[in-house]
Amino acid sequence: MIETHTARDGEREAVPPSPVYKVGVYGATGYTGATLMRLLAAHPNVRIAFATSESAKEGADGVELVPVAEAPLVSADVVFLCLPNGVSGGIAAKAVAAGVRVVDLSADLRLDTAALYTKTYRMEHPAPHLLPAPFGLPELDRTGLPGARYIANPGCHVTATLLALIPLARAGALTGDPIIADTKTGVSGAGKSLKLDSMFVEVYGDVKPYNIGRVHRHVPEIEQALHKLQPDAGPLVFAPHLVPVDVGLLATVYARLRSGWDLARAREAFHAAYDAEPLVNVLPPGRHARFKDVAHHNHGVVGLHEGAGDTIIVTSAIDNLRKGAASQAVQNFNLMMGLPETVGLL
Repeated sequence: MIETHTARDGEREAVPPSPVYKVGVYGATGYTGATLMRLLAAHPNVRIAFATSESAKEGADGVELVPVAEAPLVSADVVFLCLPNGVSGGIAAKAVAAGVRVVDLSADLRLDTAALYTKTYRMEHPAPHLLPAPFGLPELDRTGLPGARYIANPGCHVTATLLALIPLARAGALTGDPIIADTKTGVSGAGKSLKLDSMFVEVYGDVKPYNIGRVHRHVPEIEQALHKLQPDAGPLVFAPHLVPVDVGLLATVYARLRSGWDLARAREAFHAAYDAEPLVNVLPPGRHARFKDVAHHNHGVVGLHEGAGDTIIVTSAIDNLRKGAASQAVQNFNLMMGLPETVGLL
């Protein structure tokens, strides 16, 4: 039945039905893929056309799963790729060639050049002709997302760290001194595959730093976005840690501010950047971002704190599987397809 409403002259007018898009999910049984499937199942503008898994036959709510090789790609309007780096880009290229839109949750489309990708991930890029891709952090720059044929969904560490720095870099407030990002992430960030380092007995009661300094593969992704906002901002020193919780990511970021900047002016910049953002909240003075603010939710929070002298401390928290992955992918899908940005998320 066609919905109607009353026009000003009293006559009944037809209201166009809300569009429903067929989507495919590649890699539907990992932690990110399963979270994405739950979000899409509740999305009013989505019908799941297919979902893939190499190890399972049936997913949540009885959804039939097929291997990647058997996925009916052209039956979808949009595909979400929750596949390993190096694999995802090839599927993205096939989808784009077939006229199917792509939201890629791997790292294959995040870096602007194939050379930087090869240096960072130590493999050849699977689809260099797709670079550079629109970068799907809407709070950074959403102008290239509406109508995009494909979007690179950022990583969780990248999202949390950039949310802590975007307002300052956009205002040119950062000095050229090193920026320190100390992050803590839940074990789900390590993925669902069985690995010794992410087993309960190995992680319980411990906090483990890994790939600290400038060796982590997310450093180029963060600096690429940061230096587009402020080219003379300092280099990133990155210190991720694994903590024994299921979900959540907390970035504590330390940066020096240029002359003329203080905590009050920085807070004004954060409010200017985020008060109109539906999925990022600036915490009131004295509040620190924490896992409980965001775990199992689709938004992020940031808090500002004075350091010593010209140093500012920003805490930024997200759910690593949601705003750090699946819900951000849905946010990007909404923008891509011209839907309200938060449909299916709030």
